[in-house]
Amino acid sequence: MAVEVIRTVSIVSGIGVFLAALLTLAERFLLNYGMCKITINNDRELEVKGGNHLLGSLLQNGIFIPSACGGRGSCGLCKVKVISGGGPLLSTETPYLTKEEQEDNIRLSCQVKVREDVAIEIPEELFSIREYTTTVEKIVDLTYDTKALYLRLKDGEELSFKAGQYVQIKVPQYGKVTEEVYRAYSIASSPLQKEMIKLIIRRVPHGICTTYIFDYLKEGDKLDLNGPHGDFFLRESDREMICIAGGSGLAPINSILYEIRDKNIRRKATFFFGCVEKRDLYYTDEMKAFEKQIPDFRFVPALSAPREADNWPGEVGLITEVVDRYITDGSGMEAYLCGSPGMIDACIQVLLQKGIPEDRIYYDKF
Repeated sequence: MAVEVIRTVSIVSGIGVFLAALLTLAERFLLNYGMCKITINNDRELEVKGGNHLLGSLLQNGIFIPSACGGRGSCGLCKVKVISGGGPLLSTETPYLTKEEQEDNIRLSCQVKVREDVAIEIPEELFSIREYTTTVEKIVDLTYDTKALYLRLKDGEELSFKAGQYVQIKVPQYGKVTEEVYRAYSIASSPLQKEMIKLIIRRVPHGICTTYIFDYLKEGDKLDLNGPHGDFFLRESDREMICIAGGSGLAPINSILYEIRDKNIRRKATFFFGCVEKRDLYYTDEMKAFEKQIPDFRFVPALSAPREADNWPGEVGLITEVVDRYITDGSGMEAYLCGSPGMIDACIQVLLQKGIPEDRIYYDKF
């Protein structure tokens, strides 16, 4: 009986997947929405081919809406206000929109299909974001699954950004990847170094972008990117700073530390960096250098599951446990977090319990 139930469920699920794929193909090849008009901020108009997502249609016309997931609907960053023509709000959007945003017609542009004329509103500063063609000057292995990319802009070009912001890389067609895709990566270098930027990229199994970077990209190749994006950056303050990161989340914190050093900013700061085992650690020498160059800066690496062979003398445990042990009263502090959503959410709870107000906890989830 149980076998029959499982078989029936599998058949029904298979039929559902088949029908969904069939509808997608039908819309792509059989439905013709013609040319549609996108009106932006009531003073700019674009004519685009109907049937594509709003995010991609804007991108093709040089308007770069922030998106950390490449339009997969999993980051919630590509928000725009849709005045008319966007169709009904989708269930794929609601987890990323507050009740107030939904009432204000805020939508995820990667989920909105352009099937008719659309009117939207976006921040004016997005019009200043541009695309750059860079040359891969150097690729450095940081760990077994993490690389640093050094990307040099064309002669005479500069990329101005705030420490903590990110760029979107354009991955060209390669192998079985038949269309260009964009992925977001935080800048790890100093904001004062505008002619070349450094990115820290960790391999994602079967990831479109990281597979290209790890298996195809070579020194000397060209790589297009756009930016800068993001509202994660160092705030002007004299409060003590708590920085927390895991994995490639070190990148924006590294950029922030460069800014503190290069601008001689006098603030007490502690950087908690969480890894699983010793082989996941990197930039320890760079952090030791920062400890010498920045007054009142301390680097606290922690391993959650060190191997016996690691002979690890430092902190052991989840990064939330380590932070909990170090901080007693956080009421006069502010925090900068970068890493996975799960890690950040857990750290926020600890920091709130320590007395850091929510409006002084800044984070970048990826």
